Amino acid sequence: MPPGSDPSDVNEEDKPSKNVIARISQFADDNLTFVRNISTCVGLVGLLIIARSIRLITKFGSASDIPARFIERNISIRGRLRHITEKGLEVEHIPIYVPLLSRLLTKRQPVTLLDVRLAGVELTSEGQDWIGQQLKPAEMVWLRLIARQNETLHCLVSVNRGSLFNTCVNEEILRHGLARTSPFVGLDSHSRIYLRLYKRFLRAESRAEKKGKGLWKEESRWERASDVLRNNMLFISVKKLFKWTSGAKEK
Repeated sequence: MPPGSDPSDVNEEDKPSKNVIARISQFADDNLTFVRNISTCVGLVGLLIIARSIRLITKFGSASDIPARFIERNISIRGRLRHITEKGLEVEHIPIYVPLLSRLLTKRQPVTLLDVRLAGVELTSEGQDWIGQQLKPAEMVWLRLIARQNETLHCLVSVNRGSLFNTCVNEEILRHGLARTSPFVGLDSHSRIYLRLYKRFLRAESRAEKKGKGLWKEESRWERASDVLRNNMLFISVKKLFKWTSGAKEK
């Protein structure tokens, strides 16, 4: 303590700051609910800002609504199956639901559907029928975003079959021989994800081919012999002659 200073003077200087702290503490104690509500509001505002920035609870009505970084990182989004088309699926995007926040951000709007293609797959009409049999109307599906081509999304489509089993529709349809593998649109053919997926899909297609499923089903000997006879000119001539003689006898 500096010489000549009075301890009582120091204490007098500290009193104002102590009084301010004491008053703030007393106010917080007396208005505990109010303080908690302010903290909650600040937290909600923070979550709202974060949610808006990362678009987690935004409903996508078209492929162009989806941020580019979602495509680049192959993010998965969920949706509800609405229609099966000749080339793929029409899906209604279902964003993550956060109580209160979702109501604040989501306005009433007409239902618009995402145009989805099965990435890496050339779908056949039989494959289209198979999807209609396997996927229930309004079933929840997961779309792993692979590429965007105008207003079309190329995705890995998955459905949950039990808590521990997740089925990739793209791979399953190849395994049944109801589609052919095709290049992945929008992916670098030398990238790790392209090579991994292409190898996986070729393996599924190869299994179908070995088992003679779907497109790879082999005709029996009788079917092959019948085809040869039907296309044989001599057989066609004999058949026509037989019909002509039968008609002449009836007359």
